[in-house]
Amino acid sequence: EVQLVESGGGLAQPGGSLRLSCAASGFSFSDYSMTWVRQAPGKGLEWVSTVYTIGTASYALSVKGRFTISRDNARNTVYLDMTGLKPEDTAVYYCKGSRPFDLDVWGQGTQVTVSS
Repeated sequence: EVQLVESGGGLAQPGGSLRLSCAASGFSFSDYSMTWVRQAPGKGLEWVSTVYTIGTASYALSVKGRFTISRDNARNTVYLDMTGLKPEDTAVYYCKGSRPFDLDVWGQGTQVTVSS
């Protein structure tokens, strides 16, 4: 079964840190670019970051310098290290796998809440 399972969400204080993980199964993980997107309450999906098959990464301006995406192909897992969290980072975070000419694979999401 093709599957992405996110974990690591929760409650953090402003300025705090969290690490999200997304474990892949059922497909050739190393062939896929992996992306984190988020959806804040009442808003649409927002792209956060992508790590490509060659290991390079790109970030939304809103998170650049605070978030770091990485992948471990041996563990079929992508990570999002979030530091300097702000209340506006509160959202459901989803990971997505993509490759050309194939359907995207989505996880079920993990809630991140930043509040004092």
